[in-house]
Amino acid sequence: MNFKNKLTNRIGMDDIREILHLTHQNDKRKEELYTLLFDEDDTIGYQAAWVFSHFSRQDNEWLYTKQDELIDEVLVCKHGGKRRVLLNLIYKQPLTYPPRVDFLDFCLERVNLSQELPGVQSLCIKIAYELCRHIPELNQELKIILEMIEGDLPPAISTVKINVLKAMKTGKSLQKF
Repeated sequence: MNFKNKLTNRIGMDDIREILHLTHQNDKRKEELYTLLFDEDDTIGYQAAWVFSHFSRQDNEWLYTKQDELIDEVLVCKHGGKRRVLLNLIYKQPLTYPPRVDFLDFCLERVNLSQELPGVQSLCIKIAYELCRHIPELNQELKIILEMIEGDLPPAISTVKINVLKAMKTGKSLQKF
């Protein structure tokens, strides 16, 4: 199967299952799909990211070594849907410590950016928490930012805000691998 041709058009769950089957325990095919994340065609990049979001836990571990590249792509990504899916992929990984300052800044900027998709904002809140969790000064800064977010919030943001503020009291991670 030519992944690029397949991802040029809208894909459904049957297509995703087929690609998952072809990439399962096949690092060469995973790498082939991975290169499409960076395709100049936004549709192909988004759809490749969407397929990766359906990887099993075992197959998702393959992406752990690609975290810096995924972060680099998020930082320059103009496609809101792709940015959301990439952030989700990153959130499903153990985050590096100490955190990348450029990525932490990116997440903190988008926590309260009204032009950003609620899904991106929610993921940025969760990732910022995980990145700040072990650094008291940063954790306090995030807490202040979250407490300043008010108004008629979308349910996704409101729920994440409440959950993160609650988790800050114990310092527990919200990530599940």
